[in-house]
Amino acid sequence: MTNSAADNIGSGLTLVLGGTGKTGRRVVERLEARDVAVRMGSRSASPPFDWEDEATWAPVLSGVESAYLSYYPDLAVPGAPEAIRVFTDAAVEAGVRRVVLLSGRGEPEARECERIVQASGVDWTVVRASWFAQNFSEDYLLDPVRAGEVVLPAGDVPEPFVDADDIADVAVEALTRDGHAGEVYEVTGPRALTFAEAVAEIGRAAGREVAYVPVGAEEHAAALREHGVPEEVVGLLTYLFTTVLDGRNARPADGVERALGRKPRAFAEYARDTAASGIWNH
Repeated sequence: MTNSAADNIGSGLTLVLGGTGKTGRRVVERLEARDVAVRMGSRSASPPFDWEDEATWAPVLSGVESAYLSYYPDLAVPGAPEAIRVFTDAAVEAGVRRVVLLSGRGEPEARECERIVQASGVDWTVVRASWFAQNFSEDYLLDPVRAGEVVLPAGDVPEPFVDADDIADVAVEALTRDGHAGEVYEVTGPRALTFAEAVAEIGRAAGREVAYVPVGAEEHAAALREHGVPEEVVGLLTYLFTTVLDGRNARPADGVERALGRKPRAFAEYARDTAASGIWNH
């Protein structure tokens, strides 16, 4: 790390909420590689952090100067704005000076959460992300890809899938360097793909047939319930597929390039590297 970057960080801790998740894990890795003092915010960490238990919030905020704020499962779920409001107030009270908020693209509820952080008095940066490419390899779509059939109510609406590595790079840049306060970075991939095109790209990279099967939202929700998916997650996915995935987010944005001075990672590159890991062939 350069001396200027170290000076920007300061001597306090950086808290990473969701530190074991898709983006949080990558943020932790990058901060630790820069010798930044990191506290992981998760239920398995010490001290533990749980969004549903406010008693865990004060201990993890103690001594924290900067925070990566990601809300599980999504800012669009009921109760998220109130949780963000109470947590942000606690962070300000604890002396946190810099917050990077992971937000959702095209979600009105997420915009409400953004406004709460923006009005808090801290130096804030919003990273407003499109659909994660890693949902196909590190989340609920992994098993369908392995099974060779991805069944979704996504129709033919294009989505500029963003790589979680790009999200983490932008977040770490905003956490560790000056010049990003007050910025909203809409982070996407370089071009939009339909889910059918994304699945076909994965099949080509993995060297085998992976089919995309479109279904209705109700049928998809029923299948999720049959597999034991929690009702709040079923509701969230149904909302994302039926409301947010309506074309409002089809246009790629320039957030990665504005924050980092480079192009975002292409979905084909993500698919190629992920296929090489062998995870889709287990």
